[in-house]
Formats: sequence, structure tokens, C-alpha cells
Amino acid sequence: MAYCKVRQAEIHYKDLGEGKPILMIHGYSPDHRLMSGCMEPIFTKREGWRRIYIDLPGMGLTKEYNEISSSDEMLNAVLDFIQAVIPNQEYVIAGESYGGYIARGIIEKHQEQILGAAFICPVIIPLPENRTVEKHKILRTDEKFIENLSKDELEDFRNNNIVLDEYTWLRYNKEILSGCKIGDEKFLNKVKNKYGFSFKIDQSDFIKPSVFLLGRQDSSVGYKDALDIVNKYPRGTFAVLDIAGHNLQIEQPQLFSTLLNEWLDRIEEFQN
Repeated sequence: MAYCKVRQAEIHYKDLGEGKPILMIHGYSPDHRLMSGCMEPIFTKREGWRRIYIDLPGMGLTKEYNEISSSDEMLNAVLDFIQAVIPNQEYVIAGESYGGYIARGIIEKHQEQILGAAFICPVIIPLPENRTVEKHKILRTDEKFIENLSKDELEDFRNNNIVLDEYTWLRYNKEILSGCKIGDEKFLNKVKNKYGFSFKIDQSDFIKPSVFLLGRQDSSVGYKDALDIVNKYPRGTFAVLDIAGHNLQIEQPQLFSTLLNEWLDRIEEFQN
């Protein structure tokens, strides 16, 4: 367990392995376990990567963040963290949901140091009312298993997933709910008032290898808005996966792993 003190926060992070740094940024409300849960299995068979999993301010075990009140300031805390932990190094980023939005902010500010980017169900348009999203629908249910859940557990599970079975529940509970339960709700609601950056992003093309994993049934951020920026990522794979909601990494684990490994192959090839 490590902490890094930056101007507006004391950021908790996990630092694993050695090699090319890859910064993992989770979504809004959970913590680093969302990213380590889906990414660590990929690195059991890959060497040469230093994985850095952060807890964003207001989430996980990050502390002393009360002066932050906007996504601009969230981004600044992450940029300060990068400068402190991997100063003047080239690195790769992977962001999920809100973490994907922060990643696009990093690209806008520091593109020259970034060797590649992965976006998992990324926030493209910050304000929910402006997004094009899918209607929530459940496509697979293990009726026998869900009888074991409490009424509250089942309601939350049904509202946030489209595959309702034991595998999905165990991972959803361990990797996502565990972080959401310790998030600072009051702080997160404050930042939601300034959820969009005050500056424009996607202003230039990102010419390094990238991948966008989008859920066909994602009722939170949708998939169509991401297709509007396809031309900004000329080395980007854009994959829209069926039977995948906002927790695509859990609902489509094999495709997730295959597409992420192929993206890392492209980065390694680009480097050599």
C-alpha cells in the first residue's frame, strides 16, 4: 500500500511489476479494485509492465482531497501524481468510464508522453442528459442463483448488470460494490456539479495504438457517442460488444482479455 502526496490530495495507489508504466484509472464511485480485477489477469502472462492502480480523490483510500471541487481539479491531481511517480517517463493509460474521460484529459495535456490508451466503457459526454444511451435490459439470468441474493442486492444487481449469474455477481461484488461502499458520497456529488472539463478535449488526433471497448447494452454511457470520435484515434480499435453493459469487463471477460492483449501487442510492436 503506497501513498503519493500531491497539491490537492494524498493519493493511494498500488504499484505492481516492473517495466513500462501503465496507469489504470477507475470510474466514478468504485476504487482501484475495479481496474486491478480485470487487468491483473492479463499480466499473469505478460512481462515488462509496471502496473499502477490509483484511487481517485473521494474514492478508495485516497485522503486529503476536500479542496477538489471539479473534474479539472481531479485531472490536475492525476497529472501531479504522474509527475511524482513516473516523472518525465513515457507511459500507457487505461481508463474505465469516468477514468476514460480523465484519460482523454491527460491526452489533451500530455500527449507526447503517452504510448497508448485503452478505454473501457468510457464517458464521452460528461452530462448524462446529453448522452445517447441504450435502454437497460437484462439478457441472461440464472434464476436459481439470484434466489440467494437479498432484495436490496438483487435490485442493485439487476439495475447495473445485464448478465445475472454467479460469476458476474461475485466479480461485481468484489471489484465494484466494495469500492462504491467506501466512496465519499457528499464529495462525489459536489464534483458532479462540475463534472465536465472547462477546456476542450479531442483537439488533435491520438496517433498511438488505442482500443475502445463499448457495451452494446450500456445504459450508463452508451456506445454511440464514442463512435463520433473514431477519426481522432487513427490507430484505434473500436469494438462494440453484444451482451455487454457498463460492466463489460465482467460480462465479456474472454473478449475483454483478447482485445486488451492485442492492444498491448500493438504498443510493444510500435516501441520496437
